[in-house]
Amino acid sequence: MDYAYSIGATLLAYLLGSLSFAIIVSKAMGLKDPRSFGSKNPGATNVLRSGSKVAAVATLLLDGLKGWLAVVLVKSFGGDYGLGDGTVAAVGLAAFIGHLYPVFFQFKGGKGVATAAGVVLGISWVLGLATLATWLIVAYFSRYSSLASLATAVATPLYYLLGDRAAWYVDKSILLAIIAISALLMYRHRDNINKLLKGTESKLGASRQPGKISK
Repeated sequence: MDYAYSIGATLLAYLLGSLSFAIIVSKAMGLKDPRSFGSKNPGATNVLRSGSKVAAVATLLLDGLKGWLAVVLVKSFGGDYGLGDGTVAAVGLAAFIGHLYPVFFQFKGGKGVATAAGVVLGISWVLGLATLATWLIVAYFSRYSSLASLATAVATPLYYLLGDRAAWYVDKSILLAIIAISALLMYRHRDNINKLLKGTESKLGASRQPGKISK
């Protein structure tokens, strides 16, 4: 492995992850800063509380895309520079950490669900689909985005370990990255865990209408 290329790729992945699209999209569409209302979390679920489904979907897709892109670029072109699974794991984790602690936004980012999904999808589309299906099923029946995210965080490392070996190759560095991402996801949802236990967590569809920026 060429460590200079690996470090460079990891740094670029962190910078890519630091693009907080909840803030960027909201500003571009004239909506209030998602850090100023609702859960104050710059993520797609909170953007949805602005009343703009388009902004929420755009945020979700772009936050997922940055995680996917970081991994796929290394998988597709890293071999020419001596970059293997270790770097794939590093850039995936770096993009995710960039979302949580973005250098461009005072290190105050979102909870990373969409970015984590993008990373996992980049590692293996089969693993990614299994992860997304878990989130959708739990969210549909519970109506809690946070509970779906927590269930998915627990399930994804198990899927990677126990899945069909013909579908994806189990690499220790990638497994460790997935475990780290899952652990950080659960840590970032610690307030949601308390609210779920108290029965005060907001359900999907519970919209708050902060409106557009006054001009």
